[in-house]
This record gives sequence, structure tokens and C-alpha cells, in this order.
Amino acid sequence: MDTSLRIAAMFAQALSDPASPYPIIGASGAISGVLGAYLLLFPRARVLTLVLLPLFFTTLRMPAVLLLLLWFAVQLLSDFAVADGGASVAFRAHIGGFLTGMLFVPWFKRRNIALFAS
Repeated sequence: MDTSLRIAAMFAQALSDPASPYPIIGASGAISGVLGAYLLLFPRARVLTLVLLPLFFTTLRMPAVLLLLLWFAVQLLSDFAVADGGASVAFRAHIGGFLTGMLFVPWFKRRNIALFAS
């Protein structure tokens, strides 16, 4: 599944901005695909998260569905904020990888693992 996620993320970035001067390097699109798959497999899981605010930090346990959808929204907003293609971060690879992970997880998961488990 890792190779499929990398390819899908690469195409999501490259096809959306074929004239980009930046090379497509890294595994962030594949990691994003794992996050998308996790969202469908374990949406009710509680994830320990580090919260960083100016002069304050703490940990917080929150539902995976909330954290992952918030992360996805940040990727979308970041992509819209740099719509001219001037970013050195492949936000569209993150978006494409996440959606591909959600799309492919039913075919790549083990049969004994249910979608939307707790």
C-alpha cells in the first residue's frame, strides 16, 4: 500500500502544478495516506497529542476523528493560502495521499479488521 500511496500523492501534487520548480521528494504523501486509512479504521480511538501555545504546552487526549479532520482542514487551508504554487511544501500531495489512504484501505486491510472500529 505504501507504494500506491506515494504514487497517488505524487500525482496529486504534480498534476495540480506541472510547472512547479520544486522537486517532489519525501514520504509525506504516503504518511498522509496512513492517516487517512487510520481515520477509517479507528475513528473513535483517543490520540495523545502535544499542544503547543506561546509560553504554554501540554498534552491532550482527543478523538482521532477530530484530530485527523483538523489536520486535513489545515492542509486544505494551507493549500488555498499558497494558491500561486509558491510553497515549498507539497500540500496537494498531503491531500491526495490522505484521500487515497481512505479510498484504498478497504482493499488493503486484513479481512479480520473492521472499518470504523473503536
